[in-house]
Amino acid sequence: MTVKTLETAAPPETLATLATSTKPMVIITFCTQCQWLLRSAWLAQELLSTLGEALGGVTLVPSHGGVFEITVDGQLVWERQRDGGFPDAKTLKCKIRDAALREHALGAHLER
Repeated sequence: MTVKTLETAAPPETLATLATSTKPMVIITFCTQCQWLLRSAWLAQELLSTLGEALGGVTLVPSHGGVFEITVDGQLVWERQRDGGFPDAKTLKCKIRDAALREHALGAHLER
């Protein structure tokens, strides 16, 4: 019996590169009991759409107990209880840029 492997669009060195990347890594920890997966995935998509390859990656981490936290390279940039709810996309992009990508332009529509 022959086993086929799934080929990906990314070159094989991509996974190894992620492990040693010097680019900022964003982690979004969200409560599954509160059903915040879609909100988390939307924010991840917004970050990747705007910041693209400037980021090393965005990881979604399921949790419980009402947690919603966003860190960049271990630095807490948003916490739902501390910061009063959830960030909008513009606010989050600015916080990520200010924390880890100071030289990165977000575009005129976000810089206003």
